[in-house]
Amino acid sequence: VQSHPKGKGPSIGVIGSGKGAELAFSMASFLPNIAAVVSIHGRGCNTTTALRGGSFILPGLPFNLDKISAMDSGVYDVTEALEDPLDPAYRESHIPLEKANAHFLFIVGEDDRHWKSSVYVDIAVKHLTEHGKTNFTLLSYPNAGHRIDPPYSAFFSVSLDPVLGVRVLGGGQLKAHAVAQIESWKKILELLHLHLG
Repeated sequence: VQSHPKGKGPSIGVIGSGKGAELAFSMASFLPNIAAVVSIHGRGCNTTTALRGGSFILPGLPFNLDKISAMDSGVYDVTEALEDPLDPAYRESHIPLEKANAHFLFIVGEDDRHWKSSVYVDIAVKHLTEHGKTNFTLLSYPNAGHRIDPPYSAFFSVSLDPVLGVRVLGGGQLKAHAVAQIESWKKILELLHLHLG
């Protein structure tokens, strides 16, 4: 990315959503020159599968399939499916955010029914704070759901989970979700301009 002709360099900004946010966190924690990270409903731990890079391996926080419930409509509720990231058994899945020099922008919908985004971001913020870090901003939107995409993107209260391959709840209410898209997009652009020039 640094050598791409359209890149201004030397710093890089990364935007990730869900698993992509976990990868963005990992890039900021293990790679140089990451100056800004936007996390949309990301978690401060690696989930599902192991992440390998250079000399490190982060095991994946597993799913507990017994905690998935099917609704009459054929849509699945996976809100509780991930194991507890605070369980000491899964400590190694935590991404060492404290190693990052990047500024983090955490974006969550408080009515996210796909993950417990608010809980996961609170864990990440607490972790950074305990390490004396102030390099983060949290945007938390009441009644917004899982996919806070760019402004005027379609609203999906149900979506296909790429890992499980089934339709799952996304949560959120249309108007509140649209407001979250518009407001968070402005903040994303501000962050990137501030930290990347």
